Amino acid sequence: MSLTTANNRADLKNAYRFGMFVLAVAFAVTSLGARMFYLQVVLGQHAYQGGANSQLTGVQSIPAARGLIFDATGAPLVQNVEDNSVMVTPIDLPPSKEQLVAQRLGSILNLDPVYIQTLIDSSTGSLYVPVRIADGIADQVARFIEENVDALPGVRILRTQKREYLTKDLFSDVLGYEGRITKTQYDQLKALGYSDQDIVGQAGLENYYETDLRGTYGTQTVALDATGKPIPGLVTQGAPPISGDSLTLNIDSHEQQLATQALAWGMKAAKVTKGVIIVENPQNGKILAMVSLPSYDDQLFADGISQTDFQALLTSPNQPLLNKAVGAQYAPGSTFKLITGTAGLQDGKINDTSTLLSQPFIQIGDFRYWEWNRKGWGPLNIYQAVAYSSDTFFYQLADKVGLKDLTYWSDQYGFGKSTGIDLPETATGIVPTNAWKQATQETPMYEGEIMQAGIGQGYDAVTPLQLLNAYCALANGGNLWQPQVVKSITDGATGAVTNIQPVLLNKLPASAQTLETMRLATRQVVTSRHTYGLTDLKIAVAGKTGTAEFGVYDKKGRLPYHEWFVGYTPANPYVDDFTKPDSQLAVLTFLYGANTWGNVSTEVVKLYMMMHYKLIKRQIQALNKRTPGYIPSWVYKTTNFYGNANRN
Repeated sequence: MSLTTANNRADLKNAYRFGMFVLAVAFAVTSLGARMFYLQVVLGQHAYQGGANSQLTGVQSIPAARGLIFDATGAPLVQNVEDNSVMVTPIDLPPSKEQLVAQRLGSILNLDPVYIQTLIDSSTGSLYVPVRIADGIADQVARFIEENVDALPGVRILRTQKREYLTKDLFSDVLGYEGRITKTQYDQLKALGYSDQDIVGQAGLENYYETDLRGTYGTQTVALDATGKPIPGLVTQGAPPISGDSLTLNIDSHEQQLATQALAWGMKAAKVTKGVIIVENPQNGKILAMVSLPSYDDQLFADGISQTDFQALLTSPNQPLLNKAVGAQYAPGSTFKLITGTAGLQDGKINDTSTLLSQPFIQIGDFRYWEWNRKGWGPLNIYQAVAYSSDTFFYQLADKVGLKDLTYWSDQYGFGKSTGIDLPETATGIVPTNAWKQATQETPMYEGEIMQAGIGQGYDAVTPLQLLNAYCALANGGNLWQPQVVKSITDGATGAVTNIQPVLLNKLPASAQTLETMRLATRQVVTSRHTYGLTDLKIAVAGKTGTAEFGVYDKKGRLPYHEWFVGYTPANPYVDDFTKPDSQLAVLTFLYGANTWGNVSTEVVKLYMMMHYKLIKRQIQALNKRTPGYIPSWVYKTTNFYGNANRN
């Protein structure tokens, strides 16, 4: 089909009529996605010496195939498939026709012509370097453009590759997606041979391992005519491209599916809009599952996401583009009592038999700091205090320990700093100190604020991964490992496999006795039935609940609250022995603003463990009263009882 044939169709100046004609063609259009192939003429004109026969040449880079990503079993999670990209070479587009061509392309691609012109005019490269306009172009649209090149000077179709994500949104927060290189990224990567037209990883592993996955671009030398344009056919091959390295994860797709299934159930049951579940091996830091909901379909980016869809994801209050496991921070609530308890035992403020009086409240001046049940339990030792999650016990213990030592042990457990995980980590939490308080609010930490810090309230903030990693250090006897998503890297050139070795971040300066005491205390959280029926499972679980207040008081003076649970099993989960630091499975769940009668995060971890250890064959069995440790329906009923003595 040609636009230069009959009557009015030959009138190329009529952009709107052209657009109407194009829109009559049925096709699926996409744009703004992320593809990896481009062809760049590098300026720096070389001349073959030979007098009058000297030949101008240019060097073109040839992109490499991007490395693949596999799960722990070797199943592919992503592959590269053929794609079409629309490119515009500025030198071939007369300035007088730029607006017209932009209008025509906008009509074809369903893009704003102003956006297209902006892309062309803002390119920082040579006029000979093609500017990427859109990716993910359907074959019929690509053919239409190629058949009408006379009406679209400077426009051409480039055969490229794009990502095809094979598990939809199951791994999206881990894998991430690609997109057009930003100015900041280009400034950082141009020394490595990147172009300002490149497609690079923008999130997840695609971003963290960008330079590994990219591979090494090849080169070829092309002859140029007097105007600097390549002469077709006069090409000399240089270095061939080398495929990017491939990644194999520690995460098994089956475990990721179980974790997603458990979290999705808990969020639906509790009517919660945001949640996280992470599974880790305490013995080496390997991440076995990581889910942040709601998530997104990374194939939308691979196919070319529309600006409307992207803005909807970007502005959603539920933050689907944010991996909340590593990119968001929240008050840890009573899960933080691990740190206060460790500090008190290790610093000699208490031992495992000494008691503190759990009472209705602790009064400091005019302020009362209440026990969560507003009654207290009387004298408690550390085991009972952790089991009942007594606030007034830990208020007093935090006061005894003091801010300096509380801060010290927070740091030892890895709070307030990066975990070092091989993902973009955008949050590092808050460990309040006098210096921090002075810098942010121009006042020191007051006594009541120190007590609140001792129960994980006030200014304390942690990421879900930081909290899980801290409990892994407890479960394994004091080793704070760097969490690791990738198990091995396969060299794209040689096929050699490099296994990622565990990295020890810190050895807790706590005695074996202190850590064993805290493990046994977390076991009593379960056996005391503070976690309801979790103790009835056929496996042994230890852990800690957390209820973290936030937000604005309601009319009754109550705050909404998040819910946490961190649980772990011994190496032999069927033997109730937490004296040994041999756990190989730890699980954390966080639910944002749950406000339920019971701790639904506990039930999510329970459901995951039921499925992981094959205690049930189908999820529905977890709700059956005949199933040991079944999930009672009252647990996930919405209310707000925190601080109310009458929970029933």
